[in-house]
Amino acid sequence: MHLTGPTIMRLSSLLALLRPALPLILGLSLGCSLSLLRVSWTQGEGEDPCVEAVGEPGGPQNPDSRTRLDQSDEDFKPRIVPYYRDPNKPYKKVLRTRYIQTELGSRERLLVAVLTSRATLSTLAVAVNRTVAHHFPRLLYFTGQRGARTPAGMQVISHGDERPAWLMSETLRHLHTHFGADYDWFFIMQDDTYVQAPRLAALAGHLSINQDLYLGRTEEFIGAGEQARYCHGGFGYLLSRSLLLRLRPHLDGCRGDILSARPDEWLGRCLIDSLGIGCVSQHQGQQYRSFELAKNRDPEKEGSSAFLNAFAVHPVSEGTLMYQLHKRFSALELERAYSEIEQLQAQIRNLTALTPEGEAGLSWPIGLPAPFTAHSRFEVLGWDYFTEQHTFSCADGAPKCPLQGASRADVGDAVETALEQLNRRYQPRLRFQKQRLLNGYRRFDPARGMEYTLDLLLEAVTQRGHRRALARRVSLLRPLSRVEILPMPYVTEATRVQLVLPLLVAEAAAAPAFLKAFAASVLEPREHALLTLLLVYGPREGGRGAPDPFLGVKAAAAELERRYPGTRLAWLAVRAEAPSQVRLMDVVSKKHPVDTLFFLTTVWTRPGPEVLNRCRMNAISGWQAFFPVHFQEFNPALAPQRSPPGPPGAGPDPPSPPGGDPSRGAPVGGRFDRQASAEGCFYNADYLAARARLAGELAGQEEEEALEGLEVMDVFLRFSGLHLFRAVEPGLVQKFSLRDCSPRLSEELYHRCRLSNLEGLGGRAQLAMALFEQEQANST
Repeated sequence: MHLTGPTIMRLSSLLALLRPALPLILGLSLGCSLSLLRVSWTQGEGEDPCVEAVGEPGGPQNPDSRTRLDQSDEDFKPRIVPYYRDPNKPYKKVLRTRYIQTELGSRERLLVAVLTSRATLSTLAVAVNRTVAHHFPRLLYFTGQRGARTPAGMQVISHGDERPAWLMSETLRHLHTHFGADYDWFFIMQDDTYVQAPRLAALAGHLSINQDLYLGRTEEFIGAGEQARYCHGGFGYLLSRSLLLRLRPHLDGCRGDILSARPDEWLGRCLIDSLGIGCVSQHQGQQYRSFELAKNRDPEKEGSSAFLNAFAVHPVSEGTLMYQLHKRFSALELERAYSEIEQLQAQIRNLTALTPEGEAGLSWPIGLPAPFTAHSRFEVLGWDYFTEQHTFSCADGAPKCPLQGASRADVGDAVETALEQLNRRYQPRLRFQKQRLLNGYRRFDPARGMEYTLDLLLEAVTQRGHRRALARRVSLLRPLSRVEILPMPYVTEATRVQLVLPLLVAEAAAAPAFLKAFAASVLEPREHALLTLLLVYGPREGGRGAPDPFLGVKAAAAELERRYPGTRLAWLAVRAEAPSQVRLMDVVSKKHPVDTLFFLTTVWTRPGPEVLNRCRMNAISGWQAFFPVHFQEFNPALAPQRSPPGPPGAGPDPPSPPGGDPSRGAPVGGRFDRQASAEGCFYNADYLAARARLAGELAGQEEEEALEGLEVMDVFLRFSGLHLFRAVEPGLVQKFSLRDCSPRLSEELYHRCRLSNLEGLGGRAQLAMALFEQEQANST
C-alpha cells in the first residue's frame, strides 16, 4: 500500500501525541496478557498445590475448591447478629465476679503455710510474721491447739490435734479446699525456720507451674532405696498446685497406712507410695539452697557461700536469733542492690557518650528521670523555703510556721545524709562537722521525687587538726520508691444513700429549688437514694396560732411524692434555740439503722448521680469518712457573668465552675471553699462510735459546751480512728450565699465561717476593681 505525503505527516503527528502514553498502553497490554495466562493455568487440568493445602486432610480434593474459596473471600461481609432471648425460657442473670482476675482465671503465685504449735505461736511464729509476712500475698499459721490469745495480724488455723501426721494431713486438706484454685505454689515451713523471702519469691517465679514438683532439701529414708527421698521440713519445701490436686484423694489412705513421728517424712512417704514422686533439690536449672545453722553461732560472723546464698536457715531456736538473721540478710541484699545500681550507672554513663547529646544529656542522679520541664508559667514547680526551726510554706496560708512533726524529721534526715555523703567523699583528707543550716529549699517533682537544696555552714577538719569554716551548697534527691497498691475494703455503687437536709427557718425559701433539683437528678433517673428533711424551728416559731414557716416545704415534698409513686420524703421537726450540726445529726442518727450511709447536705447543694457514686465509693464503713469540698460561686454583683471572649490583650476571665451547666446561662467565677465542711458522707455506725467516744472523754457541762463549737467533721477528726478523706468535688456547685456565723461557735469555727464568707465574695481582681470603682465614686 502506497502512503502519500499528507498521510505520513498525519501519522507522524498522531505518534507524537501518543508517545507519552505508549508506556501506559504497553503496561496495560502486558498486564492483561499475564492475567489471561494465569486464569488459564488455574482453571486447567492438573493438581493445584493450593487446593491440597485447603482441602480436607485425607479426603478427596475438589478441583473447584480454590474457586469457591476465592468467591467466598470476595463475598465476605460483616453481619450483625441481634441478641435474641427465648421468652419461654427463664431469664438467668449473669453474675460478674468481684475482681477481673477471678473472671480471667488468674492465680496468685505463692502461698506460705507455717506449721507452729501452741507453745511457740506467740514467740517464733510472731518473729516469722514480722520478718517475711510483708513479702508474700498470704501467710497462714497452722497449729494443733490454739492459745488463749491469738497474736494480732496473724491468720491462725487450729486443727484440734497435735499429732504430726494429722496436722500435716489437715493442713494439706485445708490448702486444697480453700486455696487450691487461687495459688500456683504452696511453700510449707516450720516456725523455727528463717526464710529469705525475696529469693523464695524469685525462685517460684522462675519455675513452670504445669509440672508436679516437690522441691526442697532432700533427705534419705531410713532403710529405703536410694531414689526414695523426702524434703526436710525444717528447711521448707515447695509443692506445685498440680501435685496438691493429685495428692488430695490419697490423704485419708496415707493417714491410716503410714506411721511416722515426723510430718515431713510422712508427707514424703505418702507422695512416693501414692504417686511415685520424690523430693528433688534442683529443677529447671534452679537450685534450692539451704543452710544448717550451728548451735550458738553468730549470724554476723557467718560468711560462707552456702550461708550467703541460702533460701532457708534452720534451726532458729529463739525470736532474737530470727531478727539477727533478718538483719544480716537484709544488709546483704542492700549491698547487692547498691552494687547493681553502681554497675547500671556505669553502663548508662558509657552508653550516654554514644548518644547525640553526649554527656550533656546525662541526668543527675544517673539512672533517674530528668527533672520536670515546665511548658508554661502555670506548670512551674515552686520551691519551699525552710530553716532548722521554721518553714515558710504553711498549709493555712500563714507566712511562717514552726517546722515540726514529719517535716522536721524529713529535714533532719536530709541534713544528716548530706553530711554523711560529704564525709564519705573527702575522708580521710577532710572531715566535716555541721555548724548550722543556713538556707534550705525543697520541692516535689512528680517525675523524680523530693528534691532538696541545702546551704550548710560546715567546719572542715584536716588530718593535721587544722579547722576552717566553710559554706557549701549541696543538692539531694529522695527518689520515688516502688509504687504499691494500698489494700482497701471492697465497696460497691449499689449502696443506698440517705440524704439528710437540715433546714433553718431562714433557708425555707430556698428549699423548693433544692427539691426541684433533687427530683431532676435523683428521682427521675431512679437513683438508689432517699431524702430526710430536718425542719429546725426556733423557740417561738411554729407554735399554737403561729403560721408554719415550713408549710411550703411540706407541700413541695408532698407534691413530689404524688408525682413519683413509691417515693417517700420523710421530714422530722425539731425545736432548738441554737442548733448545732452535731445535735441535729444525733436526732437523725437515732431514726436509722447502723448500716445507713448518710450524705449530710445543705439547701444550696445540688447532689447528682456522680456525686452520689463518689459518696458511695469514698465512704467506707469502719475505715474512712468522706467530706467533699464544694465549688462556691462568687457574688454576682462583684463577679458578673462571663461574656464572650474579648479582643486580644484583654484581661483573663474569672474562673468558671467545673462541670457548669450551659442551660443555666453564662457561669460566674468561683472557688473551692476549703473553709466549709457542711457536706459529708459517712456510715451511721462510724458516727455513733465517734459520738460515744466524745461522750466518754467529755462529760457533763464540758460536753455541752463542746457540742456548740463542733461540726460533724470535727467529731470524726478528733474522736474517731477513721481515715478522713477531704477532696474537691467538681459536681457540687453552690450558688453564692452568705453563711450565718453564729457567735456560739468556737473561735476556730467562727473564724472559718467568716473567712469563707469573705473569700466567697470574689476574686482578687474583682475585689480590687470594686474598691477602685468605690474610691472613684467617693472622690467625685
